[in-house]
Amino acid sequence: MTNEHRDDAPEPAEIVEQTTATGAVDEQIAELQERLLRSQAELENFRKRSRREYDDAQRYREIDVLRDLLPVLDNVLRAIEASEKTVDVETLRSGFRMAAQQIEKLLGSHGCQTIETDGTPFDPTVHDAILQQDLPGVAAGTVIGTASRGYRLHDRVVRPAQVIVAKGA
Repeated sequence: MTNEHRDDAPEPAEIVEQTTATGAVDEQIAELQERLLRSQAELENFRKRSRREYDDAQRYREIDVLRDLLPVLDNVLRAIEASEKTVDVETLRSGFRMAAQQIEKLLGSHGCQTIETDGTPFDPTVHDAILQQDLPGVAAGTVIGTASRGYRLHDRVVRPAQVIVAKGA
């Protein structure tokens, strides 16, 4: 019997080296899998936290407006209380006028502006025509009266103005 040596058979040292290399690769794979799982968990926690913060922001988004409105409400309540103690209608009217000015100022500070009406051309994107009237000397399609004011927040209509429009002859 001859002891033949196969050229393609690995030497024992090569087997140990390959096993060691395989072990190192397995360790790297395990480490990368753990890092991946940790990253996925962090991402999921971030998503949950972001969603919670978004929900809170939506739930309490009006708080600044409400804080600004409360002093106006206080003044209206004072005016009502004063009206019960006086017969002076002009004082009462003045109190309500001041409250209305406070509200308009408050709306403006939050980016809400009154939509222009009287004397302007009718614009269906910001006006709601509730009536048409003949008015000599006024061009057809011109707003000649306002039933209720309209408001816009930045570039979006909150409520269109209800207007009376001149009709043509």
